[in-house]
Amino acid sequence: MRAARLLLALLALPAVVVAQSNASLGAADAQIPAVTLPEAIARANKVQPGVVQARANIEVADAQRRVVTGSWLPSLNATGSTGYLYSEGQGRVDPVTGQFLPGNTENTSLNAGVSTNWDLFTGFRRGADKRAAESQQNAAAAGLMNAEWQQRFTTSNQFFTALAAQQILEVRRAAVRRAEEQLKAAVSRLRGGTATRSDSLRSVVTLGNAQIALASAGADLATAEAQLGRLVGYAGRVRAADDSSYYHVLTQVDTAQLMATARTSAPQVVSGAATAEQARAQLGSVKASYWPQLALNGSWTFSGSSRTDPRFELFGQRQVSLGLSWPLFNKFVRERNVDNQAAQVSVAEANAGEAERQVHAELISQFATLDAAAVRIEVAQQSLAASREDIRVVGERYRLGVATLVDLLVSQEGLTQSELDMVNARLDYLRTKAQLEATLGRAL
Repeated sequence: MRAARLLLALLALPAVVVAQSNASLGAADAQIPAVTLPEAIARANKVQPGVVQARANIEVADAQRRVVTGSWLPSLNATGSTGYLYSEGQGRVDPVTGQFLPGNTENTSLNAGVSTNWDLFTGFRRGADKRAAESQQNAAAAGLMNAEWQQRFTTSNQFFTALAAQQILEVRRAAVRRAEEQLKAAVSRLRGGTATRSDSLRSVVTLGNAQIALASAGADLATAEAQLGRLVGYAGRVRAADDSSYYHVLTQVDTAQLMATARTSAPQVVSGAATAEQARAQLGSVKASYWPQLALNGSWTFSGSSRTDPRFELFGQRQVSLGLSWPLFNKFVRERNVDNQAAQVSVAEANAGEAERQVHAELISQFATLDAAAVRIEVAQQSLAASREDIRVVGERYRLGVATLVDLLVSQEGLTQSELDMVNARLDYLRTKAQLEATLGRAL
């Protein structure tokens, strides 16, 4: 009887602790905002520095394209100045002209003009600059697409991690409830004389381990939700909203078609090809220094002074000139610039080829991993169904006194592990699918 009362006390204490823990967790969950996966991705794309930088690169590329377009147009400058001069002193005679120059004189002057410059021929530099600017725009657009898909993968990965942490927490809560029920049954049987004290003590140990696992799962959930909040720009925990559509397993994936498409449309491949094209266009721009430069200049100025003309009339002057500049030898500076840019072209082309090969290798690995994850989900579902049936049978046998407590505890542990395996199998599949979509640059 003393042992029974001791076990009853041990039973009451964990029940109170678990009830308080569940109440606090429930109150905390009610205060945590929830986001769906599309909302999390959209918010992350607005605040994450990588995507913001990629979006800024597009604005820079657009500005550069406008500058290149403007190089085909003439430049226009306007100048103007005015001044006032007062000179003190006595009158004197100019020794050269013999003219009398009065003292205390005043003079007001005005100058204004318009000038223009038009590059008629730049050695094909403007055409090369235009191609380079277009390639820069393409590279920036591909960079933004790649940054958004990579951020989509990062956000999705953290979203599914938080979602799996929620499910693992529920698995641990269910394990605690089963351990509590088992402890109650063990105490009841001990008081009835149909079980040993060892069975009850073993149930207490099992319940304690389940509570420790529950506390650890709660800490993992807090960490995952805090990281999800950081990604979406929220200072605090953010809960991942569950959706049954996440767990749809792809049945038919045309891997050959996807890999063929990825060779030309994958974000990494497009970005590498555009960067290589930009380097080749810049090489043409550098080679333009071997050609002569032809420019047309014109100006129209007006000037006037009250000293020379008391009526202060403005006199106009117009000028037009055609200039030719052709540096025939500049101490091999051009050759050095051409060699440097040619080296950049070689590096950019090598990077473009490596990006295509890397995407191909990643797709092979990701397709295989996705298939393996699908098999894991199928096996986990079968194991979970078997574990639930096993615990039902063993529980009934234990109630009838045919099975031992050890058999029941093993069956309960097997059910908990099957539930965890199911959660982890789904998480691996979702992560692999998100990574595959980021590599392809398209949703599956």
